[in-house]
Amino acid sequence: MSDPHRFQIHLGGIIDLLSNHLYSSPSVYLRELLQNATDAIRARHAAGLGTSEPGRIRIAVGDAGARAQLTIEDDGVGLTEDEVHRFLSTIGASSKREELEGKRNDYIGQFGIGLLSCFVVSETIAVLSRSARTPDAPTIRWQGKSDGTYTLEVIESTDPAAMPAPGTTVHLVAKPDLEVWFDAERVGELASKFGALLPLPIEISHAGRTERINPEPPPWRRTFASVDEAREASLAFGRELLELDALFDVIPVRCEAGDVEGLAFVLPFSPGPSALPAHRVYLKDMLLTERAENLLPRWAFFVTCVLNTNDLRPTASRESFYEDEALAGARESLGQALRDYLVRLREEDPRRLELLIQLHFRAIKALAAHDAEFLSLFLDLLPFETSMGRMSFAQIRQRMGDAPILFAPTVDLFRQFAQVAAAQGIGLINAGYSYDADLLARAPEIFPGLRVVPVDAADLSQTLDDVEDASRYEELLAVAARTLHGFDCEVDIKRFAPPEMPVLYVSSDDAIFQRTVEQSRAAGEGTGLWSDMLERVGEETQDAKATLLFNANNPLVARLARVSDERALQLTVQMLYVQALLLGHHALRAEEMSLLSVGLLDFIEWGLDAASGPTLQ
Repeated sequence: MSDPHRFQIHLGGIIDLLSNHLYSSPSVYLRELLQNATDAIRARHAAGLGTSEPGRIRIAVGDAGARAQLTIEDDGVGLTEDEVHRFLSTIGASSKREELEGKRNDYIGQFGIGLLSCFVVSETIAVLSRSARTPDAPTIRWQGKSDGTYTLEVIESTDPAAMPAPGTTVHLVAKPDLEVWFDAERVGELASKFGALLPLPIEISHAGRTERINPEPPPWRRTFASVDEAREASLAFGRELLELDALFDVIPVRCEAGDVEGLAFVLPFSPGPSALPAHRVYLKDMLLTERAENLLPRWAFFVTCVLNTNDLRPTASRESFYEDEALAGARESLGQALRDYLVRLREEDPRRLELLIQLHFRAIKALAAHDAEFLSLFLDLLPFETSMGRMSFAQIRQRMGDAPILFAPTVDLFRQFAQVAAAQGIGLINAGYSYDADLLARAPEIFPGLRVVPVDAADLSQTLDDVEDASRYEELLAVAARTLHGFDCEVDIKRFAPPEMPVLYVSSDDAIFQRTVEQSRAAGEGTGLWSDMLERVGEETQDAKATLLFNANNPLVARLARVSDERALQLTVQMLYVQALLLGHHALRAEEMSLLSVGLLDFIEWGLDAASGPTLQ
């Protein structure tokens, strides 16, 4: 058997991984320094080596010649010579993890890589530390370089009065191209962002001025004279922290899973379900992330949360959480707290709930789709887009009476028939948005005897009246059929309201799908393997056609039935066809765009020629 060998660590490569892959920004160097200092102070008190003072962290920003520099000092537990070798000079070793393995961990850092983040902004890291564990502990001066080397000096003293107080000081000098991260104003902003919730005083000194960046604890850790006072203080806290002029409401939240506590702020606007989460989450009072994506349920996009957790496990970058049972439990508990808030509003303040639903009906629908009990409580309050305007489901039920409630499963189908349905007094619901079709299909579970029916283009076309004297329109329909032959569109004549609408473009799901396939081909997306795939998926719908319905109630259509000039009919049909597509919100294909531009010019030219004498040949 060959002799074992040790892995060789290339520090430059590790630093590149930290700066370009693990950490999202060089700013995390200050977070790592703050949490190391915080953990050192907590370790000192946990060991019974603290003083009557809670401990504090001091940051000084200045210049070293022409270079920006930063110093951070704490009065924590400090380091011995052995600890410096083990923890400052060994990648992956953490005194906190080693000391608290299997125990409740009150420390932030656990991975033994935090100090390395300073190499992202500085070529050297200078540490001066004295342990509080023994009265005569020497002072240790350690300096690490980004090339992977370090020096260590032990400073003994026979005069206790001349020895520095226990604690640690870290000194950095900015890299030439990263001095912006040592700017006093930016350092203050970062320290405030990362450490605003820390219970330890954090002071920043620059140019002879000292400022404390965390003067008071968050509202959920303070005592107020009344519920209203607590609410106002919480809203003021949220407006300042989230930089919003107003907030709709605030919800105190607390859950045992993950030991999570904080505030959920109901937004005064609807961010939409695809917006990135903006939850600000702290781990043991240190900011972990401003965009926590996996701590709240996906439907909770109507709130922005400011939360602190003590027990959830961070990833190595400390910018997210591991997916485990604790996180799943916290997510469920937080979701239940938001659900309870909505139910409480329904019982205690219906008017305020109505306003909230107007803002955040998408989130409420998402919750109702996943919670049968919540659906039964809130379905009547939820708004839907209908051919009669936006209405709550209770209003729709009242309006329809014993008649079935009809809904279009897609937005395209609703757009095709909304105007016609409204003119004929048919209540048609647009169920093409997220969750709507599912909620409507489940409505009979909440209201037994209710009939809710999905409809397609054929169903809705059958509600239109036939034309008794259809022979009058034979020539018009024949010319229209020839004109639209290359557009996969058939023609027919019906009577329907409103009479102002000359034509209606009706397309089945198969025809819409085929149209999409052809648009992809025309856009150049159908090349190579993708072309073969488009060919195969379009085979089953290749014969599907849309229909352009002429309205016999429309005066223009009645006049066209008396026109014998085929060229005039062709140009008019082309324009009516494009108009029908646009009214139905259908994207125009290249050949249809040509009709709109070239055909319109031809139509104008024909009109001018007709006005001047001979008909266009």
